[in-house]
Amino acid sequence: MENIALIDSFSEFKDNKSIDRVTLMSILEEVFRAALKRKFGSDDNFDIIINPDKGDLEIWRNRVVVADGFSEDDNEEIELAEARLIEPDFEIGEDVSEEVKLIDLGRRAILALRQNLISKIYEHDSTNIFKQFKDLEGELYTAEVHHIRHNAIILLDDEGNEIVLPKSEQIRSDFFRKGDSVKGIIKTVELRGNKPAIILSRTSPVFLNKLFEQEIPEVFDGLITVEGVARIPGEKAKVAVDSYDDRIDPVGACVGVKGSRIHGIVRELGNENIDVINYTKNEQLFISRALSPAKVTSMEIEMFEEERNGKKGRVSVLLKPEEVSKAIGRGGVNIRLASELTGYEIDVKREGLEEEDVELTEFGDEIEDWVIAEFKKIGLDTARSVLETSVDELVKRTDLEEETITDVQKILKEEFED
Repeated sequence: MENIALIDSFSEFKDNKSIDRVTLMSILEEVFRAALKRKFGSDDNFDIIINPDKGDLEIWRNRVVVADGFSEDDNEEIELAEARLIEPDFEIGEDVSEEVKLIDLGRRAILALRQNLISKIYEHDSTNIFKQFKDLEGELYTAEVHHIRHNAIILLDDEGNEIVLPKSEQIRSDFFRKGDSVKGIIKTVELRGNKPAIILSRTSPVFLNKLFEQEIPEVFDGLITVEGVARIPGEKAKVAVDSYDDRIDPVGACVGVKGSRIHGIVRELGNENIDVINYTKNEQLFISRALSPAKVTSMEIEMFEEERNGKKGRVSVLLKPEEVSKAIGRGGVNIRLASELTGYEIDVKREGLEEEDVELTEFGDEIEDWVIAEFKKIGLDTARSVLETSVDELVKRTDLEEETITDVQKILKEEFED
């Protein structure tokens, strides 16, 4: 039959794609009906019989016999003389079924049919992949590195689906070679044209949350809940956990003996430092825990009438001088994560700030703003705090040169101590 070549055109796709028999027949019928509609103006009076397993296809056109010279629609009506060429005993008013050969549609129509058929099968496959991965958004997924681009890594899963890990979603210390297995969460799935774009992320806080579910049985079972996650990917993270069972120590269960349970998570995240803290609805206690390892002396909370930049309020935290740098953290990392985890803007103040001490900002005419900002990052916001810290310590904890620090301390001594 002349339809064999056309039917064969989908066999290569049928065998490799997850298309069930019913869906395949539906696609075929849709494609052929579109071709019949273009050729004859209507497909309502056509029967299409498909056996995709054998590659058989039959198209039958049904028409009503009318008297010679009285046909108003050649597609739906057939004159008596023409009908009797098919079967000599046809009478007016009877139904005639006549097989339509694919060759009757014309060579151009057959080529268009084939292209349309391939397109529909690809479209169906893409739609299925889109739906499959859309349901997986926010879930852990593992795929293998296929090739590496400048701004992204292209991964393939076991079924050959392409997944993209952009540079922006990679941890800074990530380094992968072709064939390596990569774990992350499905961040977004979009249809771009007819092709699904699947984006994997390793920097999302959700990724850390899901790793806790995977690695810690009590979290997976729901005995321990992860109440909040704040991350600077590859550097540091704070995770708040809670348990409704008083017999379970949520922090101890997550960390494990000598860190045994959390070690796998830390390794997966490029040795990201993870602080696990007990969640509580007591705001002051939660903020104190979030600022760990610093010990808070006291605090005052001011609630906003409306959220500002995702923060529900501002808290002024009073600390002993030796605790300030711990609360701030190197480069302000600790206080930034505590603020993100608790949902508060956090201002740190030194306990026992003497009257003769002066804020660094008072020296703005002589010390550049960016230099003052460097000191503030490590919790040094007064003249005395900078003078009481050694030059070696300041070089170690800031990005300032020794010469710059020496000049600043000289200015402070002249203007402040005198």
